[in-house]
Amino acid sequence: MRRAGSRARSARASPHVARTAPEPGTPREEHPDPRKKGEVVTESSTSNPAGADVSSASAGTPVLQARGVSKRFSGVTALDGIDFTVLPGEAHALMGENGAGKSTLIKVLTGVYQPDDGELALHGEPVRFARPLDAQKSGVSTIYQEVNLIPLMSVAQNIFLGREPRGFLGLIDHRRMYADARELLGTYGIQVDVRRPLRSLALGVQQMVALARAVSINARVVIMDEPTSSLETAEVETLFRVIGMLRAEGIAIVYVSHRMDEIYRVCEKVTVLRDGKVVHVGDLAELPRVELVSKMLGRSVDAVAKGGATSFSEDSHVSEATPVLTATDLSRRHQIDGVGLTIRPGEVVGLGGLLGAGRSETLKGISGVMQLDRGSVVIDGQTVRSGSVPAAIRAGIVMLPEDRKAEGIIPGLSVRDNIVLAALPRLSKAGFSSRKNQDAVVDVFMKRLRIKASSPDQAVSELSGGNQQKVMIARWLAMSPKVLLLDEPTRGIDVGAKAEVQALIDELAKEGLAIVLVSSELEEVVEGADRVVVLRDGQVVTELTGDQVDEKHLLDAIAGDGAASVVGADEPTSTTTDTEEPA
Repeated sequence: MRRAGSRARSARASPHVARTAPEPGTPREEHPDPRKKGEVVTESSTSNPAGADVSSASAGTPVLQARGVSKRFSGVTALDGIDFTVLPGEAHALMGENGAGKSTLIKVLTGVYQPDDGELALHGEPVRFARPLDAQKSGVSTIYQEVNLIPLMSVAQNIFLGREPRGFLGLIDHRRMYADARELLGTYGIQVDVRRPLRSLALGVQQMVALARAVSINARVVIMDEPTSSLETAEVETLFRVIGMLRAEGIAIVYVSHRMDEIYRVCEKVTVLRDGKVVHVGDLAELPRVELVSKMLGRSVDAVAKGGATSFSEDSHVSEATPVLTATDLSRRHQIDGVGLTIRPGEVVGLGGLLGAGRSETLKGISGVMQLDRGSVVIDGQTVRSGSVPAAIRAGIVMLPEDRKAEGIIPGLSVRDNIVLAALPRLSKAGFSSRKNQDAVVDVFMKRLRIKASSPDQAVSELSGGNQQKVMIARWLAMSPKVLLLDEPTRGIDVGAKAEVQALIDELAKEGLAIVLVSSELEEVVEGADRVVVLRDGQVVTELTGDQVDEKHLLDAIAGDGAASVVGADEPTSTTTDTEEPA
C-alpha cells in the first residue's frame, strides 16, 4: 500500500614484542592534520570514543591507500575505481549495505584478491600483496567476525603461530613464548592463562587474542570486520579501550560494522560504498546519522519521492482485526533480543532496518529455521514449536529466503519438481505421487504467476532470476499458507519481474494472506507495507503506522535520530503506541 614497565624489558628481549603503549601522563606530540590545511591538532584535542586521546591523524602520509581499484567477477563489477585512504592513528569506518563492496575491498587490501585495475600503496609507495601473508608481513592485519584462529592450540601458540621464538638447536622456547604472550596481552589489560586452549575461553577473550596476534606482527593497519557481533557488553568496552590504545600508538583502524552507535563512538572518518563505488568520504562529526543512512541506501532525505516507484496499489490490505500470528519476545543470543510483532490476515507488515539489524533473523525465528533461546510464535491460538521448519509449515508459516540459489531453488531439478517439492506429501497417496496431480498444481501456478519457461520439465537453473523467484513463491503458495515471510523478494531480478512480484504481493494480501516483508529498498517497504516495524541491533525500536509510513520517518527511525524507547521487548507491537522516533 502506498502512503503519503616490564613491557620495555620484554621488547628488548624478544623481537616478537616490539611495541609499547604510552605511559600515562606522557605529553602528546603535535601533528598537522592533513585534512584541514593550516590547522594543528594534538592527540589530546579530540577525545577517542574508546577512551584514549589521539590525534585525528598522527602523520600526513597515508599508511594504506587504494588508488582507482577495480575488481570484476565473471563480468560483474564488484569494485569500480575505488579510492580509499587510511592515516596513521585514524579510526576509519567503512560503511555500505549488503553487496556494496565492503568485503571485496577488504580482501583486496589484505591480498586475498588481486585488483584488476588500480593499485595499493603502503606509506605512499606502490605495493602488491600476492597473498594474505604478504599483507600481514607488511603490517596489514584483519580481525574477522568469526575468530580465525586454531581452537585446540594454546593462547600463546595462536599469537606466535609461525613465528615461535626458538632457542638452542632451533627448538621452540616455550618459556619465552609464554612470557612474551603474557606481556603482550597484559599491555592491553588482558589477564589470561596463555597456556590454556583457545577454545576454553570466552569469545570476547578469543577476539582479544586475535587482536594481540595482529599487533604482534608489527601491524600498522588493523581491519576489524564486525568485531563486536559475538561480544557481551563488558567485552565490547574492553575492545574499545584496546582500540584507543592502538590508535595512541599510531596504528590505524579500519572499522566495519552495521551498528551505528559503535561507528559514531569509535570512528572519526567514514567512507561509504554503494554498488561498488565510493559515494561519500568525510568526517563523521559533520555527518548526521540520517544522512549517513541515506547515502548507504541511495535515497535523498531532501527529495523523498511521494509518488509510486513500485507496483503496489494505494489500497489498504487489512480485512480482519484478529491477528493470525503473534510473535512474542523472540530472542537468540547476539542476533535478536525481545522482538515482538503481530500480523492480521490480509496485512503486509514491513520490517525496517539496516543490514544486521535482525530482520532476516526475525523471519528465521518465526519460520523455525533458527532455534530461539526464548520467545514464542502463536498462530490461530496454537503455539508453534521453535526451531522446527516442518512444524511451522504445518501451522501455515512459510518463508521465501533471501538467497534463492543457496537456500531456495534446487538447480538440478525441473520447474515442476521445484514447485511441488514441499507439497509432495499432500499430493501423494500411500507414498506415491500422481504426475497428473502434480501437473494440475504446476499448471495453476505457472499461469497465475506468469512463470516463463519452455515447459514444466525445463531445468529451473535455466530460468531468469525473476522466474526462479516466482517458482519459489509458487512452491510455498501450493502449501496454502496462512503467513508468508518474504526476505528480499525482488533482489537480483530485473525491473519487469520486480513489478510482477510486487503486484503479486499486493494481490495475495488482498486475498487475505498475511505477509511479512523484508526489503533493502525503502520505497518497496514504504509502498508495500501497511505497518513498518523498525529494528536496530536486534531489537524493535519503533513501529510506523498510518501517515508515518513514509521514507523520511523510516530513515529517521533506522538511523536512530530522535528519542524513542525500545518497544517489543516484552509485548508484541500489535497496536499503535505514542512512541517517539528512536534515539
